[in-house]
Order: sequence, then structure tokens, then C-alpha cells
Amino acid sequence: MAKTIYELVDDLPEKSMTTRLLGALDWVVPGQWKNVVGFEKTIKEVTGETDQEWIQKIGERAIQLYNDKTQGYQRAQWLYEKIDSAQGIAGAAALVDKIGENVGFLSFLRWLTPKADTTQTIDVSLKLIVEIIAFCKLNGIPGEGIGDFVESLADYRHEALMRMATLVCMDGIVPLGPDFVSVSMSSLQSLGASKLAENKRFQQIQSMVPGKNTTEQLSYITRGIDAVQGWIGSFISSKSLGVDKIVGSLSGFAEGMDGKLDYVAAFTDMVTDYFEHTGTQTVARSLISRAAGEI
Repeated sequence: MAKTIYELVDDLPEKSMTTRLLGALDWVVPGQWKNVVGFEKTIKEVTGETDQEWIQKIGERAIQLYNDKTQGYQRAQWLYEKIDSAQGIAGAAALVDKIGENVGFLSFLRWLTPKADTTQTIDVSLKLIVEIIAFCKLNGIPGEGIGDFVESLADYRHEALMRMATLVCMDGIVPLGPDFVSVSMSSLQSLGASKLAENKRFQQIQSMVPGKNTTEQLSYITRGIDAVQGWIGSFISSKSLGVDKIVGSLSGFAEGMDGKLDYVAAFTDMVTDYFEHTGTQTVARSLISRAAGEI
């Protein structure tokens, strides 16, 4: 890894299009996500510790754990970064700077191409799979880990729950509808390994997906999506989530999305990296919690 864990956390933006999106969706999981930036601040937030000597010790142990390549922390961080890196966020960030604080969605339309449904179903499926694999890496779970992940969803909190909520809303419901999981399942089953292998996002993470070949990896992805279907369905119904409700809440993120739903997923991909941002926070929380427990 090019950066240390404290550099990754210190370098998180306090304000960005990503934080605006997450803030706009706070109503879905109220109060779960705080944009804590900075390694020392994160230690204080996670542990409640105020003694500087203990904060130093916890930080040092967390850094040791992250640097230990026999642990899964670097691999989890890599996954959270890679799943977002296919999106070209750097160029979009420059555009946002030019447009200014009140980002007009319509200003971006000339640069956007609506995603084909097949592409979107693969994208949301791969993000779900990255969440499963990263969870296994963070918790030292060998093998496929699908069952362990599904059990853990009941305990999802903080930035991890915010990430899942954003995935459900922005990568699932808005582009594909509330039944996006079954739509994705149908798409994956008819897709075939050769088509999956052509997908750029899959190519980014393929080395980490369980399976000896693309056919086995497609089977793993399909089983993973099927396993989370119940949790996602309950989440959607308990929050009364629908396209209009979600898009109506996004005025703090970008104006003018009504009537342009085909473009929303492409726009979100272009200007946010919510998986990497909240994923970095999840890795840091996991490290710090373990380090504090070991000292």
C-alpha cells in the first residue's frame, strides 16, 4: 500500500461531493455516520479515550496491525479503493470546483452517458460482493464467508451501515427500482462468465473474488447477492424507501435530478467515492477497536 493508515484517514476530505451525498441520505440511517477525519480524532471517537499516552499507544498498535500483511486490513482497504477507482472521480472533482458550491446536475449531462441496466446490475452486485469480501478480510474469516456476513448485517452500525444504505439507494433503487436485487439476480444468471470478464469494475477486483475461474466467481457473486436479498428487502420496507423519496432528498447533493433518473447513477459514480471514503473509516474503526482491546 502506498499510504499508511494514518495518512489515509488524515487525508479524507471534510467536505466533498461524497460527504454531501452521505449527508443528504442521513435520514435513511439517522445519526449513524459522522465524517470523522484524522487518525487521532478517529481514535478518540472510537474509544472515547482522552489520555494522550493511551491514544499514542493505540495508534501505534493500529499501525502495526495494518502493516502486518498476514492480516487482512490492507486487502480490505484495497477493495474499497478499487471498486470506486473505475469511476474517474478526479476529472469530475475539477468540474465541481468550476461549477461552484451549488452543483447543478444538469451542468453535467453533456459528460454523462446513462448506464445500461446490465452494467448497473453488475456494478451494484460487485459493490455488494466487495462488502462481503472486505468484511471477511477485516475479521479474519477464511473461505467464502457469505453466511458470516449475512449474520453480521444485524450488527452493522456507523459508516458501514451508511455505506450499505447509500448502495441500496443510489446503486440499487434509483437506477433499478426497489426490486433491484431480483433484477440483478436475473441479469447475473443470464449474463455468462465471458460477459462478466469484460466488465471493467470486475477486472479491478477479480483477483480477490473467491473462485478458480470466472465461472466459479460468477457463481460466488450470484450466491452472495441471493444471500443478502432478505436483509435488503427488510431494510427497504422498514425505511419505506422509493425512488421519489430518495431523489427528493438529494437537493443538498445536487439540483435538477427529477426526470433524469437514467443519469443519476452515472452522475453519482462520476462525482463520489463513497465506498472508498466510508471504507477507509471502517478499516480505521476495525483497527483501532482491536488495538484498544489488545493494549
